[in-house]
Amino acid sequence: MTRPDVSVVVAVYNTMPYLTECLNSLVGQSIGLERLEVIAVDDGSTDRSSEELDRFAARYPGTVKVIHQENSGGPAAPSNRALEVATGRYVYFIGSDDYLGEEALARMVSYADEHDSDVVIGKMVGTNGRYVHQKLYKKNDPDISLFRSDLPFTLANTKLFRRELVEKHGLRFPEDLPVGSDQPFTIEACVRARKISVLSDYDFYYAVKRGDASNITYRADHLSRLRCTASIMKHAATLVEAGPDRDALFKRHFTWELAKLIQGDFPALDAGTRQEVCAGIAALADEYLTDELRDSLDVKRRVRICLAQAGAVDELVRAITEEAEHGAPPFHLEDGRAFAMYPGFRDAALGLPDRVYELVGEAVPGRLAQGTQLVAAEWDQAGDDLHLVLTARVGVLGDAGTLTVRLAKGAMPKSADKAGARRLPAGQELPQPEGEFTRGATGDGRTTTVRGRIPVGAVKAKLGVRVYVDVAGSTYEIPVKTHGKPLPLARRWRQAVPYRVAANQNPKGRLVITTAPLWEIKPGAGKRLRHMLSRLKRKVTR
Repeated sequence: MTRPDVSVVVAVYNTMPYLTECLNSLVGQSIGLERLEVIAVDDGSTDRSSEELDRFAARYPGTVKVIHQENSGGPAAPSNRALEVATGRYVYFIGSDDYLGEEALARMVSYADEHDSDVVIGKMVGTNGRYVHQKLYKKNDPDISLFRSDLPFTLANTKLFRRELVEKHGLRFPEDLPVGSDQPFTIEACVRARKISVLSDYDFYYAVKRGDASNITYRADHLSRLRCTASIMKHAATLVEAGPDRDALFKRHFTWELAKLIQGDFPALDAGTRQEVCAGIAALADEYLTDELRDSLDVKRRVRICLAQAGAVDELVRAITEEAEHGAPPFHLEDGRAFAMYPGFRDAALGLPDRVYELVGEAVPGRLAQGTQLVAAEWDQAGDDLHLVLTARVGVLGDAGTLTVRLAKGAMPKSADKAGARRLPAGQELPQPEGEFTRGATGDGRTTTVRGRIPVGAVKAKLGVRVYVDVAGSTYEIPVKTHGKPLPLARRWRQAVPYRVAANQNPKGRLVITTAPLWEIKPGAGKRLRHMLSRLKRKVTR
């Protein structure tokens, strides 16, 4: 019997009916049955998974091999068992509730052979709402770095590995980790690989979120996930010495695994568990969170991690609950810098440095949009002069002297739709604002109110009402949303050539001012009118 090109490992536990689609996607691979070996290990399933595996083994003898064992509690043990009997030049791992694109294995094996790759990563996509990080899949690349790419955010073992690499270094899955057991395997394989390649021009792997969300990742509790993450990081630290490379790898764990322990469900945990979670995060932060890595985190995660590290459990709970109830906190602007005013900011008892709360090289249009609200709008007319008098609240405090409101021509770029605002390109200068402005902090200490008296020109125009403010060296443009506030009624103004002005909400909920002549003479209408009157005059004089 010829040696197969690839051995596909499937760890199975109670995944019907998803298992059937998974197996069909494997035996239907364009690489062909003669080049394929499927090793499915049934980890003590209690549903129909065991029978389904045996059915496929009987139908595809020599290709589908099934091993039955008692339940081990996770995918690590069955994956290790499969590696003991795998014979392919490459080995590939697939979740038993997921499935492959028809050409997946053929494409990856061919690419590995062409580029002498030890690891090949095919593009993964999510189904049924399953989140899959996509930044790694921008283009095909035969040689990427674990530390200078988005690979640290794609550490699942769902990759093609050269089996010679796996056996040379004795790579196996730690069987004491209920979740994340694939990370130590994948990290070590990528550290030791001569070449890592990525393929992005085809949907290779479909990651399925089960309808009952019973994937093992969704079942583990906070302390279990904390213990697993600590074990993963400890193992990785033995492979990658302290420095920029380790920071690049561990950025994933601080922004993903650890940050997920202190999000919306954290305040509902019992007091003892909250203390344990914070103590565990503190131990990892003390060991691995360098200043450079800390500054690379976005401010929301950075503050939460550092509050946990400081043992400030009450402040951490407040940071989470207040953001859930009121949205992002205001930004304190000071000397060209900006700080997110989360609990603990400049609290002498905690002693956290300002840098923890500072916006460090990150764009924040979504947070600014969330904190911007229309308070009131009205017309102020004196003779032929008309002004829009508008008051808005904006989530900034401190040095807010740049805060203005303008009537802007043209639509916002579509890229600003999701965030609700945008950072203006560097070097783009705005004309001087028109009108008069007053600013002041609101009584709740969370926002600054800007009141603008802005002239409205007698022109035909459709103008967006937008707030502009400088934050940490960048200028942000924020469309003002009406949020159900009453708008001034349309009115007529000017005598000689009357105009109409109206304030409306556009389909995106943004305030728009429209001006136009009350009536318009179409081009050529005057000439036609004079011609008609001339003909009428000639008829009358005859």
